[in-house]
Amino acid sequence: MENIILTGDRPTGRLHLGHYLGSLKRRVELQNSGKYSKIFVEIADSQALTDNAHNPEKIRQNVIEVALDYLACGIDPTKSTIFVQSQVPELCELTFYYLDLVTLSRLQRNPTVKEEIKLRNFETSIPAGFLTYPVSQAADITAFDANIVPVGEDQLPMIEQTREIVRSFNSLYGETLVEPQALLPDNNTCSRLPGLDGKAKMSKSLGNCIYLSDEPEVIQKKVMSMFTDPGHLRVEDPGKVEGNPVFIYLDALCTDEHFKKYLPEYNNLDELKAHYERGGLGDVKIKRFLNSVIQEELAPIRARRKQYAQNISEVYKILQQGSDKARIVAAQKMKKVKKAIGINYFEDLDLINEHVQKYQSLNEEEGKKIK
Repeated sequence: MENIILTGDRPTGRLHLGHYLGSLKRRVELQNSGKYSKIFVEIADSQALTDNAHNPEKIRQNVIEVALDYLACGIDPTKSTIFVQSQVPELCELTFYYLDLVTLSRLQRNPTVKEEIKLRNFETSIPAGFLTYPVSQAADITAFDANIVPVGEDQLPMIEQTREIVRSFNSLYGETLVEPQALLPDNNTCSRLPGLDGKAKMSKSLGNCIYLSDEPEVIQKKVMSMFTDPGHLRVEDPGKVEGNPVFIYLDALCTDEHFKKYLPEYNNLDELKAHYERGGLGDVKIKRFLNSVIQEELAPIRARRKQYAQNISEVYKILQQGSDKARIVAAQKMKKVKKAIGINYFEDLDLINEHVQKYQSLNEEEGKKIK
């Protein structure tokens, strides 16, 4: 069996450091590993509209921003198919059929959906489309026979929902869909970076992000204002490393080589942590080090983004070609799904001949009665 990857993002804004460390960097590694025969990278604009229906311009403007971030990070359109979800209508059709296999109560129990509903303060006014977006994700995954889906731990309930839909469909209609497996990040710290303000998640909606396209002075300002250990008031005070966003970012980003370049008095992160915990190390020094590490990581990405931004027409061409390619693949799968369900009426010659013979016999019987 081929190893096929499906991954993607909602175009609700530019992508940030959390996206990069949590998924984008890994996607590029997987793309270049040579282990996967096909890689589909989706800009999920239809899903983004489920909670932005009254502001479609937000989605419309950010499709190109996400595309630029993809290309800047190293997603190669000659190796990966980058496509726009709304331009592959078969995905909506698949979603409609899969909805018949999922109960409302099951969707409401989905931990990821519950968390997202809480985050958006939907309470009793949940858009139906938003509640059912796990089903839409199942359509995205199965349309391309993706058996590998790179996700963070918070997205595991979504993959399990897809697996349930696949099992239900195959049980009812025969083996048609491929059951996917989740691929978790190698570095657990990367899977869910906290926000600059110390909140649980770096989020565009909360404004606590470092964007991949941020200029150096903007990044520096954000890093220097980061939340740290509130009990570490003076340099000589012992500080807490666990739960401290600055150290979480360093866990995800820095290497021993970074210490040689920017903080040679320490050999590695363990030594830095030990000094902070016993006291005598100020937050400003650590933040300056973190700023140097982030600047080094994002500088080439920002440069490539600016280069692609000089030819936006070419970026749109990449999206159109990718969407056309994705639609061909999804249409082939849609054909198999319709055949499995039995709604391929005009291609089912056995069904047509059965009805021809049935009514031919009835007509002959009527003819005999008239005589």
